[in-house]
Amino acid sequence: MRVLCAFPEAMPSSNSRPPACLAPVALFLALLFHLSLFSRAGDRRPLPVDRAPGLKEKTLILLDVSTKNPVRTVNENFLSLQLDPSIIHDGWLDFLSSKRLVTLARGLSPAFLRFGGKRTDFLQFQNLRNPAKSRGGPGPDYYLKNYEDDIVRSDVALDKQKGCKIAQHPDIMLELQREKAAQMHLVLLKEQFSNTYSNLVLTARSLDKLYNFADCSGLHLIFALNALRRNPNNSWNSSSALSLLKYSASKKYNISWELGNEPNNYRTMHGRAVNGSQLGKDYIQLKSLLQPIRIYSRASLYGPNIGRPRKNVIALLDGFMKVAGSTVDAVTWQHCYIDGRVVKVMDFLKTRLLDTLSDQIRKIQKVVNTYTPGKKIWLEGVVTTSAGGTNNLSDSYAAGFLWLNTLGMLANQGIDVVIRHSFFDHGYNHLVDQNFNPLPDYWLSLLYKRLIGPKVLAVHVAGLQRKPRPGRVIRDKLRIYAHCTNHHNHNYVRGSITLFIINLHRSRKKIKLAGTLRDKLVHQYLLQPYGQEGLKSRSVQLNGQRLVMVDDGTLPELKPRPLRAGRTLVIPPVTMGFYVVKNVNALACRYR
Repeated sequence: MRVLCAFPEAMPSSNSRPPACLAPVALFLALLFHLSLFSRAGDRRPLPVDRAPGLKEKTLILLDVSTKNPVRTVNENFLSLQLDPSIIHDGWLDFLSSKRLVTLARGLSPAFLRFGGKRTDFLQFQNLRNPAKSRGGPGPDYYLKNYEDDIVRSDVALDKQKGCKIAQHPDIMLELQREKAAQMHLVLLKEQFSNTYSNLVLTARSLDKLYNFADCSGLHLIFALNALRRNPNNSWNSSSALSLLKYSASKKYNISWELGNEPNNYRTMHGRAVNGSQLGKDYIQLKSLLQPIRIYSRASLYGPNIGRPRKNVIALLDGFMKVAGSTVDAVTWQHCYIDGRVVKVMDFLKTRLLDTLSDQIRKIQKVVNTYTPGKKIWLEGVVTTSAGGTNNLSDSYAAGFLWLNTLGMLANQGIDVVIRHSFFDHGYNHLVDQNFNPLPDYWLSLLYKRLIGPKVLAVHVAGLQRKPRPGRVIRDKLRIYAHCTNHHNHNYVRGSITLFIINLHRSRKKIKLAGTLRDKLVHQYLLQPYGQEGLKSRSVQLNGQRLVMVDDGTLPELKPRPLRAGRTLVIPPVTMGFYVVKNVNALACRYR
């Protein structure tokens, strides 16, 4: 503020009045002094104080894990796989003997292999000795009809570990198959969108190929039988199933069983509804078929494989559990995260979407515990997107956030097994593509299998508290899960703990290990996208090195990055990673 004042040229006398401009100046100075005093009196900010090292950063998070007792123990085969019967339709069943496919499947063993899906209830078994001669037209292995078997004999090699049939198919054969599969993909999608499915024939030879793949890969086969074959009184017609059971028993195939797929959709697919009590009676009938067959008298039975637990589906499950709840070894249902056909990459990062599964788990558990408290519950056929998925999204790095969070959430809430749809298939929700190359979710699953054991541990976190607001749900963008390290992994002694962390924030997060984890050595397995596509990439890197199969068709070594003891974990933005905390000597992890 500037004050201009004009003074007379002559000095005033002693009895003269002061210049008029001095009054505003005095008033301004008094006001300025008063404001200065008021500001000092009203300043309530504390003086700067020295904080503990590390607490200056708002992003620092303190993490500890309860190591005395596990909160849950899931199945040894917790992460399991599914094959859809569509592989009969598009011809890929004939290539399950591929060395690369068997190697990739072995990497995820031990696991269950469920043979089931949308086309389960249109599958007919025929015990034909030489199907190539009896087909009336082009079939799933039409270009191999000159061979008694679909494996080229000159390329057959016996696996010395199991005596399995492993084949190295010629490139021309694979190229022909890919062309055929591309044409059939459009047919399969049309069936799925119209919800009308054509019948499929499973021959004895095809069943042999399926079982050979499962057995050679160290997977336990679960076969879903056709439940839509109905008698006039709407009871289940078991004639085709009985023929399959007898053939499997004659071959001494170790198989578990299931009946039907998403029975809540039978009205729209077949025009005939089946309620829960009738489905329960059907399962009792299947159980009575298994008991006289010596090899299957104690075979496991799973079901009813319902869809998303809406009101009508819950009613079906309630009726089923009332009649046949004690008949099944585990209650099964399915989940699909995204129903829409238009999907964006950012959809896979929405915490609201990640959390939709939690409410479904509670609904299923409520019904099951009403009739059979403590009964095991499985999530079968989990997919990220419906209708076969979305190219360059469902098979990209971004889809891994949903998959890894699913694994963590299900184990924490007591689900015994989760079956991934699909290991190898048409569409884009699979783990392995049609060039027999592993996709990002495969590498994520492989790391999970190698590092994560069945015992779930409680996680304690400080530094993430946020004040809730009315009408607003606080959702975590940083998700941390903890398990005992897999005791089959001989790189780590018993008592080690594995954390897996999802960071959906656009900024890095710092985690300080506290309590029992303090000052322990950590091995980092950080999974990030590889290439220019970013989150849409179909390739990944582990600790900066791209993951690919070795030239001889074997899996690469998954090398960790050792971190200095006591070092703060720095989690990059929008990434996933596993962290093995060594030598914790956790009591919960020292024994099986």
